[in-house]
Amino acid sequence: MSDVSAAYLGVECSVGGKRWRMRGEDDRLGLALAQRFDLPEAVGRVMAARGISLDDATAFLHPVLKEQLPDPSHLNDMDAAVTRLVDAVRNGEMIGIFGDYDVDGATSSALLSRFFAAAGGRTRVYIPDRIKEGYGPNAAALERLAAEGISVVVTVDCGITAFEPLETAASVGLEVIVVDHHVAEPRLPTALAVINPNRLDDDSPYGQLAAVGVSFLLAVAVNRGLREAGCYDDGKEPDLRWLLDLVALGTVCDVVPLTGLNRVFVRQGLAVMARRRNLGIAALADVAGVSETPEAYHAGFVLGPRVNAGGRVGEAGLGATLLTTSDSGEATRIAKSLDDYNKERRAIEAACLDAAIAQVEGEALDDGLVYVAAEGWHPGVIGIVASRLKDRYNRPACVVAFDGDIGKGSGRSVRGVDLGVAVVAARQSGLLVNGGGHPMAAGFTVERGAEAEFRAFLAARIADDIGDGGIVAELGIDGSLQPRGANVDFIESLEQLSPFGAGNARPRFVFPAVRVLKADVVGRDHVRCFIGGEDGARIKGIAFRATERPLGQMLLASGGLPLHIAGHLQRDRWQGRDEPQLIIEDAAKAV
Repeated sequence: MSDVSAAYLGVECSVGGKRWRMRGEDDRLGLALAQRFDLPEAVGRVMAARGISLDDATAFLHPVLKEQLPDPSHLNDMDAAVTRLVDAVRNGEMIGIFGDYDVDGATSSALLSRFFAAAGGRTRVYIPDRIKEGYGPNAAALERLAAEGISVVVTVDCGITAFEPLETAASVGLEVIVVDHHVAEPRLPTALAVINPNRLDDDSPYGQLAAVGVSFLLAVAVNRGLREAGCYDDGKEPDLRWLLDLVALGTVCDVVPLTGLNRVFVRQGLAVMARRRNLGIAALADVAGVSETPEAYHAGFVLGPRVNAGGRVGEAGLGATLLTTSDSGEATRIAKSLDDYNKERRAIEAACLDAAIAQVEGEALDDGLVYVAAEGWHPGVIGIVASRLKDRYNRPACVVAFDGDIGKGSGRSVRGVDLGVAVVAARQSGLLVNGGGHPMAAGFTVERGAEAEFRAFLAARIADDIGDGGIVAELGIDGSLQPRGANVDFIESLEQLSPFGAGNARPRFVFPAVRVLKADVVGRDHVRCFIGGEDGARIKGIAFRATERPLGQMLLASGGLPLHIAGHLQRDRWQGRDEPQLIIEDAAKAV
């Protein structure tokens, strides 16, 4: 699984235990991009490393939704769904929206609810309780919606493998439209329409969309259907661009690649978010102390975890309600509640993570898989803990919380290992009660008696994906810089390549053979330092949560010896300043 090319600067094992790998080495393309678009050569190389060609560059640097938005009708079953939903709006029917309890589900639910309200429709949003009901549609909830007089339900970010619940829905007269993006099976659930770019019989090139992206395409299609039906002859057609803040939030938080259409959604959605039209997002930003222009980082690491907190340890529907409300007072109250739940979630997560690490290190670590399980772990944090374990051990990780004989599991994967397909295969083999996901994440339910066989099955599948080379921890590098060249103008040029995230990694540079001029500890455990180049220029750097790690110890005790220092650049605007700062991620001795 590792790159066979030479390690960058010869760093086979950094202080962080990683092999440094150059992300792209097409210098001719990088130079051509830089010259044509008047960019620093290093920025051109970053674009080339992201697979951006000369023909693609204009759309990449200046993404325009109108130019890249596909016709939603290219998706299987889209037109059937539109016909039914247009009729529902025109007839005044209540439309049920059944969403998942994570950020993708909450944003998808809120998006459709807000759209239908603007289009003159009526909706009832239902978010299942993670612990009491579990993931996805369940028969009892669908029967309850039918009893309320709802005749059509749209499931968002769930439903693609809900075979038995959707059969129950059909038996009580519910027409269901499934809107999902998770891995599908050859068999599809009983439904009026199944809209999923990852259906095996759908050749859509948009399989990397989050569910909220698919939901936006549905809104676009229904909006067109209502327009063609004459429903907007009064000129009050909704402007769907104002929903892009929800699309951006859900897309970033579901960690789908920020390339192609996803990149356009997030780039333009963040601009909408900055306008603070969605009262819920604005209230959440205020509670979290976000005062600057929102970036993908804020969506993924500040706002998203708080939206998620209700589904993890609080009230499952709070996130969707927050993102839907038009009452500023309600938005503020919910945002504060979610912030409190997020603090509680952190405490629960920390305890679970400590126990999981102790379990991993108390037994022989499997070469390809980290797998931990225990009675009583909170199901709401196991996905986060799995992500932490994956990062710590550089392996796919699964965490299972047992309640009696039933375990709820969550897994996170690494590049090159499709965990969703492996979990679906295990379910098809009869080893799971249910399960599904996508390449980088999966969820499942396993009976205690089948756990050992499931674990062995999963380990074997992952071993096949990894191959003989094993998993080598790597750090992607985009090139070298000197402190003098890492100025604000250069950082502004890099910002043209944002938003950064999965599929469009934040550029990372090495400052080769530099010296730590001064280093000290700030805050609880951060290491701040000043790094000097051979010409006397210097740049401020900081390594977060590093005092107890080898990285922090190397910086504090370098003794002026030359180091290769790797990290990403950002502008430090604290207290009115505007100067470059290096966020230090790794280092190695300069040999």
